[in-house]
Amino acid sequence: MALTLAVFAYVYQLGAPPLSVPETTVMYSADGSILAEQHQGQNRHWISLEEMGQSVIDATLAIEDRKFYSHHGFDVLRIGRAAATNVLAGSKLQGASTITQQYARNLYLSHEKTWVRKFNEALYSMRLEMHYTKDEILEGYLNTIYYGHSTYGIQAASAMYFNKDAGDLTTAEAAMLAGIPKGPGLYSPKINPEQAEARQQLVLRAMRDNGSLTMREYEAAVKEKIVLYEADDLETGRQAPYFQDAVQTWLENELGISPAVVHTGGLQIHTTLDRDLQRLAEHWIKEELNSPYDLQVGFVSMDPNNGHVKAMVGGRDYGESPFNRATQARRQAGSTFKPFLYYAALKEGFRPNTLLTSEETDFVWDDGRETYKPKNFNDRYADEPMTMLQALAVSDNIYAMKTHFLLGFQTLADTARTFGITSPLRPVPSLALGSVEVGVTELTNAYSPFANGGREVEPAFVTKVVDRNGEVLYSADPEPVHERVLDPALAFLMTDMMHGMFEMELNDPRTRTAVTGQSLIHLINRPVAGKSGSTPRDSWMIGFTPQLVTGVWVGVDKDARSGSSQAAIPDSGSWGMHSKRIWAQFMSHAHEGELILPFSKPPNVSAVEINPLNGMLATDDCPVTRETYFLTGTEPTAFCTEHVPKPEPVIPGDPLHDEPRRLLDRIFRWFD
Repeated sequence: MALTLAVFAYVYQLGAPPLSVPETTVMYSADGSILAEQHQGQNRHWISLEEMGQSVIDATLAIEDRKFYSHHGFDVLRIGRAAATNVLAGSKLQGASTITQQYARNLYLSHEKTWVRKFNEALYSMRLEMHYTKDEILEGYLNTIYYGHSTYGIQAASAMYFNKDAGDLTTAEAAMLAGIPKGPGLYSPKINPEQAEARQQLVLRAMRDNGSLTMREYEAAVKEKIVLYEADDLETGRQAPYFQDAVQTWLENELGISPAVVHTGGLQIHTTLDRDLQRLAEHWIKEELNSPYDLQVGFVSMDPNNGHVKAMVGGRDYGESPFNRATQARRQAGSTFKPFLYYAALKEGFRPNTLLTSEETDFVWDDGRETYKPKNFNDRYADEPMTMLQALAVSDNIYAMKTHFLLGFQTLADTARTFGITSPLRPVPSLALGSVEVGVTELTNAYSPFANGGREVEPAFVTKVVDRNGEVLYSADPEPVHERVLDPALAFLMTDMMHGMFEMELNDPRTRTAVTGQSLIHLINRPVAGKSGSTPRDSWMIGFTPQLVTGVWVGVDKDARSGSSQAAIPDSGSWGMHSKRIWAQFMSHAHEGELILPFSKPPNVSAVEINPLNGMLATDDCPVTRETYFLTGTEPTAFCTEHVPKPEPVIPGDPLHDEPRRLLDRIFRWFD
């Protein structure tokens, strides 16, 4: 007796053993559905006993430990029977573990069948029984027991096998799950359905025999047809892997949550991802990038009003390359940088109809020490004045460079910062043509102020983070105040001009140069604006509606060691349309069923009909006209006279000319 008391006293003074176990972190998409589950090989979700449902509890107790609420951690009769069986067999074959003992084993011990382990199991079981209630022990057991397929706990098992919460299981489903822990490999209905069903019937009989089920309930459960849930890529965590990585990076950088905590902390992470838009992005990237060249892609689509990232793809195949080209890569922007230049020009007094001559030009700078000679696509030049509106639509480099020199190089660098560009910027001539290396998400987000009336937004991946105890670690402001960084009127003028890339009226007949979005016009059925760009190794398309801003980069990866691009692939002229087509197909389908919204027009802008070739007010004689917006009071006032028919020459003695005069002479003579 004294020895027993001493043992109990020793065990009691050891205190309560910790109950913390790794738990699965769940990522949710914007609609609340599960996007992914992250864990270190053990899928767990902790729920309370009350949330589990009575069928789960009854089924588990019936098959695992009928006397759970009456013993003190050990079932002496079961131990005796098991010991006798083991002695007769000459080995340790049969177990007699109670739920408390199993819980102790799951928390602290290996499952090796040795007497040392049994002794330690007994000590931990005693500590559990001394310091925790039966309900707490049962709750812990049901949240930690293994149900096969890397799934721990009744909630994770319910979701994996039946796609429902544990509290929503039927009696038959609960009995099926209760039978699995005895041998997860043997009794998993996904592996051995016949053995699993036989085990389930055993559990149901045990529930009937101990009074948990009436005969009628038992018979109904026996007859119930079990339908297992077959998870697809969305539920197994393979959807949007690049987006998931971006979320994890954000959690670490912004909240200080390490990857280890993400994998084992039982967090609930609510994200901004739209599953339908993500599917669309992945589909059209796969459809378009069937090129024989080893091209890569970076894609992001965002809500320009709050920065919520709706879809993201960082490469053609995450398994081959987890490097996220949407967030990690830095590539030359090309002509997608020109909208920042022309916004700066509007701010300095330029107008959409401001004329500059497009011609081959040597630009001298650095006090005459340097010369820069940009070229147009295919070396085509109008060799006469053209409007800013048309220069942007056909992406004329000479107009852009003249504007850059007139404004001063630092002006563009400062303006790009205003839009949110954070990459290093050198105030040099080539900056106007996008020599700067930027990220896809960075550059796409910089177009958001055009779409939202001039407000600054930041890319957002997460709206809420909750820990395993239900404490909110982060909650995004549902109505954040975004600073206005652009003049709304000038932003609207730029948006109007950026629609020009889809208007054939802005084709340049002088150079036979088409607007850069001509091949996409058949897919445009709502107000939209954008800009494409290219370098020999990069192809870009960024565009927006009031609801979405989407950026696509397609190009050649840089060698990680040397920094040089793959030389075997030809210049982007051979494959540069991929980015435009991905963008156009995605945007067209993404807006299906959505309201056709116009861009919000500020009160201080006015529209007039102009000839886009010379910027003058259009007349009925102009072959091409376009309604174009200006700041009120800055509209052109002179009418185009280039196409007014010349008066016919007067030929003396022409009867058609002389007859009216003779008639007048006769009339005047009547009054003489």
